[in-house]
Amino acid sequence: MKFTNDEIRSSMLLYAVTDRMWLKPDQTLVDVCQEVLEGGATFLQIREKDLDASAFEQEAQALKALCAQYRVPFVVNDSVEIALDIDADGVHVGQSDIQGRDIRAMIGPDKILGISAGTVQEAVAAQQAGADYIGVGAVFNTSTKQDATSLSMEQLKEICASVSIPVVGIGGINASNLLELSGSGVDGVAVVSAIFAAPNPGAATAQLLELSRKMVAHG
Repeated sequence: MKFTNDEIRSSMLLYAVTDRMWLKPDQTLVDVCQEVLEGGATFLQIREKDLDASAFEQEAQALKALCAQYRVPFVVNDSVEIALDIDADGVHVGQSDIQGRDIRAMIGPDKILGISAGTVQEAVAAQQAGADYIGVGAVFNTSTKQDATSLSMEQLKEICASVSIPVVGIGGINASNLLELSGSGVDGVAVVSAIFAAPNPGAATAQLLELSRKMVAHG
């Protein structure tokens, strides 16, 4: 599916990033992602570092079909090749991936390109590389990325002000701290464990969506 710039911006509101490590024995990733989409997630990224390429591609194909039912953008973490093979809505890459590679040229003009950034310089570089949105973090301390240091509110504001494309905050975000991002300029939040480690991922998603709406409404 092709999404407009406005649709991409609004889809940043609650951006779910998968992590199968919290799956219960009787669950599949597709089952849990369906709960998450039912709960109101507005964007989904598959990020499964421990799967081999074949298993990753199978999961990605199934999640792409699921997201299409909800008309929610679906992107693949890191692998441009798999994103293209399964015709995903786009890909999300890190700063190192745009060094010496024109990802935008590889995926074409209609696919969504997300790029991670942690500084104003990286955010500007991401926009220049053709990003449709930027994932900025870590906004709080996080267990998902051991080497991530958290940004100050001032740094987050500066990054948001430095680009014209949407910004989604990521890193350590949960229901107890999400509203602290009010006034930062972010267009929404990306969440991993606060959704996928929750006893009820669908209910956790619904709660986080409500909080994110409040956060964005406060500017």
